[in-house]
Amino acid sequence: MAACFERLRGESRAGLVAFITGGDPDAATSQALLEGLAEAGADIIELGMPFSDPMADGPSIQASSLRALKSGATLRTVLQQVRDFRKSDHHTPLVLMGYYNPIYTYGTEDFVCDAAEAGVDGLIVVDLPPEEDAELREPAAKAGLHCIRLATPTTDDARLPVVLANTGGFVYYVSITGITGTTSAASTDVAEAVSRLRRHTGLPVAVGFGIKTPQQAGEVAGVADAAVVGSALVDVIAAGLDGQGKAGPGLVEEVLGFVSGMSKGVRGGRS
Repeated sequence: MAACFERLRGESRAGLVAFITGGDPDAATSQALLEGLAEAGADIIELGMPFSDPMADGPSIQASSLRALKSGATLRTVLQQVRDFRKSDHHTPLVLMGYYNPIYTYGTEDFVCDAAEAGVDGLIVVDLPPEEDAELREPAAKAGLHCIRLATPTTDDARLPVVLANTGGFVYYVSITGITGTTSAASTDVAEAVSRLRRHTGLPVAVGFGIKTPQQAGEVAGVADAAVVGSALVDVIAAGLDGQGKAGPGLVEEVLGFVSGMSKGVRGGRS
């Protein structure tokens, strides 16, 4: 993770964080997408751990989780995806994002050991607040995994030190007050928020929620260290499904082409 952001600083640009849900819409298609993201321009990959009740997510990512679960995805199959990905890509940072219930059911100690062994670099667990995350954060730290926290527009200066304590990798700034894939924040608001976060931490700041176009990604890249694209990417997957919900011809190429366009937007953000 640190090497990735150091490289981005050396190139005087922000990075693109691309999100897909593990197992969506099926194991083979999901693996093909995962293995093509870096070449398409993703600098960091977020792989969603499918869950039946993703409360922070909007309809698009909710639907992607349900498709993945229906196709047989589990936390164990997602970790296997990472192992298979690492056979050919040893450098692209990969972060698992999701909710604590599947991890708790798996067994926290076993999960962090297996995740580290598989090649995971960090964890974003959106429903585990700082006051309650020691049972995951401490074994994760021992296993060498970053625990990445979220900051939001309602995280005030009194709360930020709590959020930023014992975190690593980068800070994920949620740019809207709401669920994923809905509204988009004004670029001036994002710039002010990133500036405020930089006063509290030296960690890179990645901005997500509501980035749907290369132009929006470029605007975020102009002020932040990375732009996170999730719902818009998942929408391209959904658009490539046939009437039976199966991956249609050309789906992988369409999705990776979308990522490439987003990458160009990010790379032009500071030009």
